[in-house]
Amino acid sequence: MPKKCRKMLNDIDAPYIQSLMRLIETQSKTTLARWCIAYAQKHIFPIYAKAYPNDARPKHALDAAKDWLDGKVKLPYVKYIILNECHAAARENDGNPAAQAAARTCGQAAAVIHAPTHSLGLALYGALAVAYDKLSADADWSELLGTAAEECAKMENALRAVAVENEPNPA
Repeated sequence: MPKKCRKMLNDIDAPYIQSLMRLIETQSKTTLARWCIAYAQKHIFPIYAKAYPNDARPKHALDAAKDWLDGKVKLPYVKYIILNECHAAARENDGNPAAQAAARTCGQAAAVIHAPTHSLGLALYGALAVAYDKLSADADWSELLGTAAEECAKMENALRAVAVENEPNPA
């Protein structure tokens, strides 16, 4: 019988989550959305694509959110894609924890355009997607957490690289 896998990190008090949260609180919704989308496109969606190369629904959600930021589409269009394509991809792939977490991450990253609190989903789902991908879903939880913590540090560094100092309109 396969091991039951966690769908996301669950320790909001972990130092690497707290550090990232403090930085997130200083940035605007637009900065957070661009960071989440870019990070998910580069580091997280490829995990999903490796497992399901002919299914671009999570990427479609990221692209639609980027189009919204660029003023090309309306918010209801993007929400529809997130809820009816991206999250559906996650629900349908319960047997592949890395791909499922990657799809959930893409949905959370895309959803930052309407609620900046979704930016934490990049870490909570995305870091676990990376850990499952690198180590396997059968790895010891402490090893998975170590890999997830390393990925969260990379996420934080990526946000620091685009962060606006003294942001006048933090989320």
